Amino acid sequence: MKILVVSDTHGKNRTLEQVLEQVGPVDMLVHCGDIEGSEDYIRSLVSCPVHMVAGNNDFFSDLEREEEFMIGEHRVMLTHGHYYYVFMGAKEIRQEARDRGCDVVLFGHTHKPLVDVQKGVAVCNPGSLSYPRQEGRRPSYLIIELDREGQLHYTINYL
Repeated sequence: MKILVVSDTHGKNRTLEQVLEQVGPVDMLVHCGDIEGSEDYIRSLVSCPVHMVAGNNDFFSDLEREEEFMIGEHRVMLTHGHYYYVFMGAKEIRQEARDRGCDVVLFGHTHKPLVDVQKGVAVCNPGSLSYPRQEGRRPSYLIIELDREGQLHYTINYL
């Protein structure tokens, strides 16, 4: 199973279209917020399940602030991250995921990619497709692959 995780597109959907062309078919699309009115368009781009949450710039969105769902046997917490002080680090969001019984947390907001697996919780941020802030400032996204043994593998990719 191949899952594409993106965040912080801020209504600039051409980059997401390029990513979908680059990665080919996916089994699930996850958006970590700051979609800015493109929810329906993003859903129309794929024919797989789509999970999206509202970010701090999704002022008029009906999307939920957070969502929990399963990838295989793994419980995933999806949030934009701005309620968990993620600019200060991943400690609070990791603890929240652990408290909820989640072993994966996906978030955005910082516009910087991150994969940090510690203490039984994978904390992942795909970065931003529209306004990257990490060194080099290349648009980034995350691919999660669920293998036959049920293990998750995380890879940050760049355009």
